[in-house]
Amino acid sequence: MPNIKKVAVIGTGVIGAGWIIRCLAHNKIVYAFDKDLRLKKNLISEIKRAWPYVKKLFNKKKLNLKNFKYFTSIEEALENADFIQECATENYNIKIKLMNNIGKFAKPNAIISSSSSGLLPTKIYSKCKNPNRTMIGHPFNPVYLCPGVEIVPGKKTNKKFLNKANRFYKSISMNPIMVKKELPGYLADRLQEALWREALHIVNEGYASTKELDRSIEDGPGLRWSLMGVFLTFHLAGGKTGMRHMLEQFGPALKLPWTKLKAPKLSKKLSSRVINGTLNQAKGKSVAKISNIRDKYLVELQKLRKEYEKQIRN
Repeated sequence: MPNIKKVAVIGTGVIGAGWIIRCLAHNKIVYAFDKDLRLKKNLISEIKRAWPYVKKLFNKKKLNLKNFKYFTSIEEALENADFIQECATENYNIKIKLMNNIGKFAKPNAIISSSSSGLLPTKIYSKCKNPNRTMIGHPFNPVYLCPGVEIVPGKKTNKKFLNKANRFYKSISMNPIMVKKELPGYLADRLQEALWREALHIVNEGYASTKELDRSIEDGPGLRWSLMGVFLTFHLAGGKTGMRHMLEQFGPALKLPWTKLKAPKLSKKLSSRVINGTLNQAKGKSVAKISNIRDKYLVELQKLRKEYEKQIRN
């Protein structure tokens, strides 16, 4: 079966732009939709900013903007698309109305995938035509460099379309994670959210600054997680018998009241600590400047990781 070639991206913010860049890097024809034509200039600027990193990661020679078309009419953007990636605001009311609209204008068998980071697909697509071809395709920022995408089915999603989506995402160099059934927050964001809540408690109670907390991840667990995640990391912590000994030795600590999980109130005081802390960490560098540093790092890191992944996974 031939790869899907024509892709519509609905919404051109940070996530939408990331999908557009990744698809262009893999020679897809991209139909972008946003309500304001003035946003096109910002989008082109972001494509050009990110391209040097995309070019290096995927070994591309040049950017072909002939494959890119921008529409302010959703009907025109959807007309020829075989795959639709929606990237609107994370809000049930907005997405339900939008999916109803997308369902009307999309081709009958066009796959519709939402970039939602936690909303339930069954609810998002409750008024969408042919909901059997709908799902979540939750990426990670920056989408043009991070290979992860969580595919989450709704209650009416047909496995045939999940498999097609899986093949499509692989065709743009992604590593799809097939979530067995829908749940709020999916997989990675539930883990991230738990860490984020605990971090807010620690800052709120004055135990550490945002910089100190970031360093605790950067120089410790973060280094390991980028190669092998949580479970395999803990497997190694158990010594020769692996996870079995790890659970015996550290399992009792699960009963200790170390973590709170319930989020603290986002008071003005806590917000100020978080905002000022991250501004101090940025040291006057713009978001674009730090994004460039991050992108270069992610390219080099993924190239290095591939060498070591083969040794663990093959």
